[in-house]
Amino acid sequence: MGIFDKLTGTQRPSDGSVPASAKDVRTTLLGLNRPDLPYFIRDGAPEDADLVAEWRLAEPTWQAFFLQSQLSRAVRIRMRLDHEEYEVRTLQEGWEVDRIGNPPTLKVSSRYTRGPSRTISTRRRARLGDGDGLEATETFRFDSAELVNPLRDTVLKSGWTWRGVVFGGL
Repeated sequence: MGIFDKLTGTQRPSDGSVPASAKDVRTTLLGLNRPDLPYFIRDGAPEDADLVAEWRLAEPTWQAFFLQSQLSRAVRIRMRLDHEEYEVRTLQEGWEVDRIGNPPTLKVSSRYTRGPSRTISTRRRARLGDGDGLEATETFRFDSAELVNPLRDTVLKSGWTWRGVVFGGL
């Protein structure tokens, strides 16, 4: 792995992997969709991509979860499947998230970033421990890797390269 690959988040499948067809990779990625996950994967034609994965920020059932998580960035991953190179080129985009109103709702702002990044939100409760010090217990955790990792792992298991794009298009 070169230094540029590390910066872009590019990973390659194991040596000797047999690449699946582009149709199978697309079907497998779409098959990751489940209603109990905080993200979904859909057709990406409106965003000039083959597939798009993003948080379920607009869905009322997920609003409370994202409000509790203290989410600071909305993430969208646009994917282009290159059947000749057996790679999925990915562009990770992020927007700052603001809390508006009372009760609060989430609003995506115009503050934009692109390229791989990771956001982790945790909530801890402090209490006196058995000894003299404080103990912190984690009561909530949200990690943006929950979106990236299943996508990347699926691509790699399919024998394809997960190639991050920072500059230019997909």
